[in-house]
Amino acid sequence: MIRRICNLPKQNSFFLFGARGTGKTTLLQELYNLLPAPQNDTLLIDLLDPDQEDLFSRSPNKLKEQIQAEPDRYQRVIIDEVQKVPKLLDVVHGLIERHRSIQFVLTGSSARKLKHGGANLLGGRAFSLSLFPFTHRELPSSASLAEILSWGTLPKIFDYTDVDDKRRYLRTYCQTYLKQEVQLEQLVRDIVSFREFLEFAAQVNGEIINYRNIAEKSGVDDKTVARYFEILADTMIGFFIEPFHESVRVRQAQKPKFYLFDCGVQRFLSHQGEVILREGSSEFGKLFEQWIICECVRLNSYLERDFKFYYLRTKDGAEIDLIVVKPGRKKILIEIKSTSRVTTEHLTHISALKDAISHEEAWVISNESAARRLDNGVYILPWKEALERLFS
Repeated sequence: MIRRICNLPKQNSFFLFGARGTGKTTLLQELYNLLPAPQNDTLLIDLLDPDQEDLFSRSPNKLKEQIQAEPDRYQRVIIDEVQKVPKLLDVVHGLIERHRSIQFVLTGSSARKLKHGGANLLGGRAFSLSLFPFTHRELPSSASLAEILSWGTLPKIFDYTDVDDKRRYLRTYCQTYLKQEVQLEQLVRDIVSFREFLEFAAQVNGEIINYRNIAEKSGVDDKTVARYFEILADTMIGFFIEPFHESVRVRQAQKPKFYLFDCGVQRFLSHQGEVILREGSSEFGKLFEQWIICECVRLNSYLERDFKFYYLRTKDGAEIDLIVVKPGRKKILIEIKSTSRVTTEHLTHISALKDAISHEEAWVISNESAARRLDNGVYILPWKEALERLFS
């Protein structure tokens, strides 16, 4: 069992959100000793079980009645995939007020149904945490960068040693996501258009979103494309990186970038999963950028750093991959290059822009073997060392 770095509350109730396959159930099983059956002081409600979903959909108060029958028994109540029965949250709210000694653990792979359905999010009485695919801190030491970029870091992928089995898993994952997360949760009406949109979204992964261009290709309007992207973000299948500008008003007028949450999923959604990934190829470079930015988002969440992430593109086309804004500290301008030898050609944009933004450092995150600092103040850093410096 790989130890996760997600720090879950010991006593306070909490939501644990994460895309399917990120290991929410496994984490709770290990942490709370749920196998082969929950301990006597733990009540487990699995809403992926059709019988339990039906029971609590019809009668949410069954939960209150069950606890009231033995009010001193339970120390913890775990509700898996709580978005399937949002009405249960009203019951949970009341129980938290009456039974302050009980910890409620509420997992979900789709916050959208709760947020947009007017569900009771417990008014701050439960913390909100996220679980992601493995970070580099959690990965087995045997995992190479090429494997990480080729297959991603969903926990289940490490159960397979055979390449064909890895392909089958990721192919099935993408199909299962469409079926379970979108169709069963009724997040979209036109599943065919959404499937086509997903392919285009994977192909423009890490690029500035052109809503009109994607709309024309996928056969839906701009507003629908924007809503589809929001669905991916709300179900934690991806996230936005906003453009940087000191003025919030200017920033809001520009378009964000969008990144899918896992390199392996991105490759299979864009139909690249059957192709062997070659180090030095353009795809390798794009996946390396995606991996580093995903790592920043994951570690920022787990370590509760409250960093903000942006990208920068100037009118003349100069671009910085990532700008990290730390509360009360220097901004860090980051270029991400998969090369093992950074040259002056890789430094053109960051050298030109680092003096134009106040209170900054400039880094190039790369595959070089050792850190070095150039005369102009730019740091060249191996990617693991860069992440450790950023989140130390």
